[in-house]
Amino acid sequence: MDMLYTIAITLATLAVLVAVHEYGHFWVARKCGVKVLRFSIGFGKSLASWKDQQGTEYSVAAIPLGGYVKMLDEREGEVPEELLQQAFNRKPVLQRIAVVAAGPLANLILAVLAYWFLFMAGESGYAPVIGKVEQGSIADVAGLEAGQEILAVDGQSTPTRQALGFALLDRIGDTGSIHFSVQYPGSEMVYESEAVIERWLSDHEQPDLFGGLGLAMYRPAVPPVIEEVVADSPASRAGLQSGDRILSADSEAMNSWMDWVEHVRARPGQLVTLEFEREGQLMRADITPEPVRGEGGEEFGRVGVSVVPPAMPEELIRKFDRGPVEAAGAALVRTWDLIGFTVNSIKKMVMGLISPKNLSGPITIAKVASASAKSGLESYIGFLALLSVSLGVLNLLPIPVLDGGHLLFYTIELLAGRPVPEKIQAFGYQLGLFLVLGMMMLALYNDFTRL
Repeated sequence: MDMLYTIAITLATLAVLVAVHEYGHFWVARKCGVKVLRFSIGFGKSLASWKDQQGTEYSVAAIPLGGYVKMLDEREGEVPEELLQQAFNRKPVLQRIAVVAAGPLANLILAVLAYWFLFMAGESGYAPVIGKVEQGSIADVAGLEAGQEILAVDGQSTPTRQALGFALLDRIGDTGSIHFSVQYPGSEMVYESEAVIERWLSDHEQPDLFGGLGLAMYRPAVPPVIEEVVADSPASRAGLQSGDRILSADSEAMNSWMDWVEHVRARPGQLVTLEFEREGQLMRADITPEPVRGEGGEEFGRVGVSVVPPAMPEELIRKFDRGPVEAAGAALVRTWDLIGFTVNSIKKMVMGLISPKNLSGPITIAKVASASAKSGLESYIGFLALLSVSLGVLNLLPIPVLDGGHLLFYTIELLAGRPVPEKIQAFGYQLGLFLVLGMMMLALYNDFTRL
């Protein structure tokens, strides 16, 4: 059932992104007087199709991995004389540039609208307060301390942990220094510090941004209180119930939930003697954690209980309520920042400053799409906006077969006053196809290795 849900969400996400992208091409082509022959979502055999009054065929095809807009063009077949003025190749070069650029631009507009909706609905997050600094780490050498709130990174405001993570994400692979502006609780003074980095996290497949600096963000204490007990689990058979507070295990005090988790994980198949409190009464029980094998082959113990989630202190919750105009401005800024981040990441990957293992393919996209949809509408819309920006930027890369490659040829034509020779274009398309297929194969390989 989960597999079907993941497939359905992934196909719906791709359909939205592709439809918006192709509609951008379609709308501008129509405005420029180009005759559109077909608007297709998917490739291959048509599953359903219909035509409008202008003769355009709308199709939903069998292979849902993209889409296309087919326009009247002399390069793809003979065009009747009375329709020559509606052929794409007969249009002025500026109009052809507009038609090609409209697809990626439509994806960027979708991202702006998605963020505008999210910002209108209200935004909240946790304050980026440092909980712990590892001794001798980059953060420790920079003078960062537990209890400080990180106000800005390199001059970029970081009101929430998400904003802090985004600012740090942009520094992966860099050499130099990261500038922090911090503040102690209850103080108005702002302190400045610098963390020195060298090719920071460049060889990490899944970079830990905070851990890479030696930081752990503040989290409220998690007492060892059970929220739920899984049926027919070791905990259920031992008689544990929701609301029980673990006091000790094998005579070791359990001061936090992590104490309890680590104790259990280290004892697969071993008898553990518990003391716990239930409604003010001290009780005892024996429990044997069931052995479970992890992805790396290691064995650990599990008893089948979940924790009561702690509440974040109200003063550490940041809420942002914006009106329509302010939300629109924030949406434009967020989209622009993501465009810059995507371009910067591509540049770093080409330069070898970011591991190519970070390149993700359809399997990872499917997993993230499904997880974000399960997390709620806002989470899914945020992921859709992020993916739409990525699609828009990637399509603008100056690689033949992508929109950016066509724009490159048309820009040369605009400057030189004549089209790029067809032989050069044909060679460019072959090279572009090789590059795109190579990236797709690498992305798929990364997906399978993650599995």
